[in-house]
Amino acid sequence: MNYKGLIIGIATFLTIGMFHIIVVKAEYYWGKESWWLFLCLGIVGVVCSLLVKSFILSTISGVFAFSCFWSIGELIKQEKRVQRGWFPKNPKRKK
Repeated sequence: MNYKGLIIGIATFLTIGMFHIIVVKAEYYWGKESWWLFLCLGIVGVVCSLLVKSFILSTISGVFAFSCFWSIGELIKQEKRVQRGWFPKNPKRKK
């Protein structure tokens, strides 16, 4: 049996779910100005995906990288959700 697809699917599911939480927390504590952190992590993920010889780890690194890139746009959308009152605003963070 070949479990590679199942492993990659589970890892992708967990990565995407984890990034939903990370984006909400990042916007709450640092605002959308933290987009550069996601960009840097995404670039590191792309490099790892290209350099790792293992098919599974390379694929998971690619999923991680593009989840980071997707999160940049989600940070902007999350800020709008906070402005609409759908998510709590951090009262301690200065704008």
